[in-house]
Amino acid sequence: MINKYNPDDNQNTFTNETDTISDIGSVGTQNYENYYGESASSEPYSPDYNSYAFTSENNPKPKKKRKHFLLKSAIFVLCLAVVGVGSIQGYKIYMDNKDKTEVSEFDPEKKRSNDDDDSLEAENLNASKNGSAAEDIPSLIQLAAREDAKPIPEIVDEIMPSVVGVASTFEFTQESYGFFGWGPEPQTREGSSAGTGFVISEDGYIVTNAHCVYDTSEYQAGEAVEVSVLFSDESEVEANIIAYDLETDIAVLKVNKTGLKPAVIGDSNDLKVGELVIAVGNPLGFDLFGSVTSGIVSALNREISVNERSMSLIQTDAAINSGNSGGPLLNSCGQVIGINSSKMSSSYGMPSVEGLGFAIPISDAKVIIDDLINYKYVTGRPQIGITTNDITETYSRYLNLPMGVYVLSVMPDSAAEKAGILQGDVIIDVDGKAITTAAELNEIISEHKAGDEITLTVSRYGKDIKIKLALQEKKS
Repeated sequence: MINKYNPDDNQNTFTNETDTISDIGSVGTQNYENYYGESASSEPYSPDYNSYAFTSENNPKPKKKRKHFLLKSAIFVLCLAVVGVGSIQGYKIYMDNKDKTEVSEFDPEKKRSNDDDDSLEAENLNASKNGSAAEDIPSLIQLAAREDAKPIPEIVDEIMPSVVGVASTFEFTQESYGFFGWGPEPQTREGSSAGTGFVISEDGYIVTNAHCVYDTSEYQAGEAVEVSVLFSDESEVEANIIAYDLETDIAVLKVNKTGLKPAVIGDSNDLKVGELVIAVGNPLGFDLFGSVTSGIVSALNREISVNERSMSLIQTDAAINSGNSGGPLLNSCGQVIGINSSKMSSSYGMPSVEGLGFAIPISDAKVIIDDLINYKYVTGRPQIGITTNDITETYSRYLNLPMGVYVLSVMPDSAAEKAGILQGDVIIDVDGKAITTAAELNEIISEHKAGDEITLTVSRYGKDIKIKLALQEKKS
C-alpha cells in the first residue's frame, strides 16, 4: 500500500489509496512535462527511491529559454540601419541648404537685408543713370572703334554702291607641242582674272591694284586687252585703263558713266595699332561679290618687298583673299584708309597664311593716284634706266662673278647710258653701301629724287669701277 501525494497539504503526505506501479510511472511522466515543458521519454520517470513522486517547495525553479532572440536581433539591426540612413539624408539636406545659402550670399541678384536698403537704393539710382554693370562692359568692336564710329551695317550700306568688281582679259603666247616635239608656231591664248576696285569720283574714275590689269606672272601677259567693271546693282560696263604703277601696285580705270557714288577718303596717318578696320571685296571671284570682313590694325609701316620694291604697308588681320585685291580698307567711320593689296602668302610663296593681310596707305596712294590721272605716271620718281637680275651665291660660284645686281639691258637715252654703264656690269655698291639685290638698289634710289647724283661701284671684267650718275625722272 502506497500513500499518494496530496497537493492540498503543505507537507509531504501520503494517502492510503492503492495504486499500481504503472500509475506511479504515469504520474512521474506528467510531473516531468509540467516542470520542463518537454515531452516525456518513452520510459517512465523512475527515481532511485522506489519511484516515489516527490516534490518540495525548496527546489529551485528552472530558467526559461529566451524565445525570439534572433527576431529581436534582426529588429535591432534594422533600427540601426534606419537611423544611419536617416542621419546621412539629414546631413545631405543640411549641406545642400548650406551651399544654397553661400551662393545666395554672393548672388548679385539676391535681395539685401533691411540694413542695406539705403545702399541698394543708391546703387539702383546709379544703375538707372549709367546702365547696368553688364551693359557698361564694352565689346571688342567698341574698344577698337573710334569715338565717332558708325555701326558696321551702316558703313556697309554706304560703301557698297562704291565697290566694284574688276574683270580683266589677257592674251599671251605659248609654245605648242606636237607628237614629235615642238609645234609649227606659238599659240595665242587668253586668260582672265577678277579683282576689286572702288569709285573715287562721280564721273567714273575707279582705283584698283595694278596687278589686276597688268600680268607679271610666269605667262608675262602684260597689260590686259579688255577690262570690265561690275557694279553692286549687277550692271556691267567696259572700262579703260588710264595708268598704272607697278612699283606701288596701283592702277586707275575710267568708265563712261556719271552719277556714281564715290567712296569717302580718310587719312591713314591717323591710324593706330589695334584700331578696328573693315575690308570689302570679291574673294575668289564675283560669286562672293561684296564680302565684308573685319579686324584690327596689326601693324603700321610694315616694310614688305613687292615687285623688287620695298613698300610701307598697313598690316591687318581682316581676311583678305585672292580677289579682294584693289578693294577698300575702311576705318570705323566708313572712310577709306587703305587699298587692299597682296597677302603675305602671295608675296612670299607660302601656300596658306591666315590673319596676315596688307593694304596700301591711302595717304601715300592719293599722291600716286593724282599723278596717274594727271600725268599717266608718278612724277618725281628717280630711275637709272636699266633692267637687272640678281646674282645669288650659287650663280656667283657658277659664273665666277661677284654677288650683286647684273645689268641685263640699258635703255636708250637713259641716265645709265649717259653715265657709261654697260650690259654685263655687276653693280655691287651704291654710295658706299654694298648691295646684292635689285630690291636693295631700288630702296636706295627711292631715297633720292630726280636730278640727284649717286655713285655706283660696278664690277667689269674683274675690275671695280666707280661711276657717277645723275638720276632721271621715271615717266613710264
